[in-house]
Amino acid sequence: MKTIHLANVACGFHASDFSIMNETVRLAKANNVLVGAHPSLPDKQGFGRREMAMEPEELASCFIYQVGALTGFLVAHGMSLNHIKPHGAVYGMTARDPELARAAVGVAKTFGVPFMGLAGTCHQVEARKLGVPFIAEWFADLEYSPEGKLIITKKHDPVPLSAVKDRVNRLLEEKQITTTAGFLPLEEGVREVSICCHSDTPGAVEIAETVKALVDGNNAQLVDSQ
Repeated sequence: MKTIHLANVACGFHASDFSIMNETVRLAKANNVLVGAHPSLPDKQGFGRREMAMEPEELASCFIYQVGALTGFLVAHGMSLNHIKPHGAVYGMTARDPELARAAVGVAKTFGVPFMGLAGTCHQVEARKLGVPFIAEWFADLEYSPEGKLIITKKHDPVPLSAVKDRVNRLLEEKQITTTAGFLPLEEGVREVSICCHSDTPGAVEIAETVKALVDGNNAQLVDSQ
């Protein structure tokens, strides 16, 4: 918790349970970390990284169930839900499918919080249509295709810290995304991003510490220049 600004907390369907959610929220509060819900497909065996067929209404119910559970623990600890961000396979599914995206974003509207997702995809489009604040996200420990598509894998490979630093610095300083074939500009109109580091990537703590230091340093420079 000391290495992050906000946490995307699993809600029981791909990981976690009532005891872990309670402890996670307690630790977040103790470290002044904002908490977002990280709902997934019901797939603990596959850690939520296997796609399954689901109708929009069914997905909305699946998300409301999970977000409602986490929200209960937040209320118990005197905290508020900061945002909703889908996990794993359903993150990609909702980025591609407008009906599924509308269902997921609709849950954020129900709870009165922003939706976090991929800029330039159905995430951002449906958030705009539904009037839901959108938080653009970029991944420090995953790769992007030459077209700028996020490459979602079931298991995360190790990433050298030098590569993480290069990617983050390029994003912060030049507003460019590193792909497997070169670089692409950030989606037009995106001025701020949330940088994600996965807890199951090898060396996750070191990666998060590195990213936080770079982000804090960049933000301090921006404040000084104003």
